[in-house]
Order: sequence, then C-alpha cells, then structure tokens
Amino acid sequence: MTGIVELLPKEYGYILLNLVAYCFLNIYMQIQVGRARKKYRVSYPTLYATEADTKDFKLFNCVQRGHQNSLETLPIFFVLMVVGGLKHPLICSGLGLGYTVSRFFYFTGYSSGDPKGRLPIGGLNSVAIIGLILVNLTFGVSLLKA
Repeated sequence: MTGIVELLPKEYGYILLNLVAYCFLNIYMQIQVGRARKKYRVSYPTLYATEADTKDFKLFNCVQRGHQNSLETLPIFFVLMVVGGLKHPLICSGLGLGYTVSRFFYFTGYSSGDPKGRLPIGGLNSVAIIGLILVNLTFGVSLLKA
C-alpha cells in the first residue's frame, strides 16, 4: 500500500472523497425512486410506468429518468475523475464537486414532474464533464510529449 500512496499526488484524496460523495448522491436517488415506486404503486421489474400501471405514470417516470440518466453518465464521470486526477487532482476535484452538486439539482428538478426543471442548475453538469474531458486531453498530450 505504501508504494501506491507514494506514487499518487497527496491531493488525490480529494478525488476519492468526490467519488464517495457521488456514491452517497446515488444512494439518495435510489431511495427516492423506491419511495416513488411505493407512492405511485409501480412494482418491479417495471422500469418505466405506463398509463395502465398508474395514473401518475409521468411523475414516476420523471423520478426514474432522473436517476437513470445519472447512472448512464456515472462511468464517464468516474473514469475522467480517476484518470485526470492523477495529473490534476485539484482541478478535477473542483469539477467533480461541481458535477455532483449540479447532478443533485438535475435529479431534484427532474423529480418535480417537469423535465425542464432539471436544466437551470442541473444543466451545468455538462460544463463539468467538458472540463474533465479537457483535463484528460491535456494529460494525454503531456504523456505523449514526455
């Protein structure tokens, strides 16, 4: 273990804390989907409800979709954080924090039942991802030039 710690920048701990914070956000979203299943009476394995399942199918689907979209982008976020953080841990940590906070607002806005509610603050998650992509690109180029 000592060898790994010596290879990583000290600030890499912020990357790990960011990833754990996002895990807690994901657990929060899972709980909200579970509550919505009970509230709108949508049983498993139904992923998205129809009018035949519940009259509130659109409300349930907004909660489910907010979580599903976060799951779809989770691998991209995690990889960009883990790799980019090797070279630029503080920049990636800042972008990761911004991403996690904006994802919270994305989910809560979507869960309101109006899909447009996800965009005002939640839409900033795209800015954070673009920033992480740029950090990883510069890291890749610096490795090629070394």
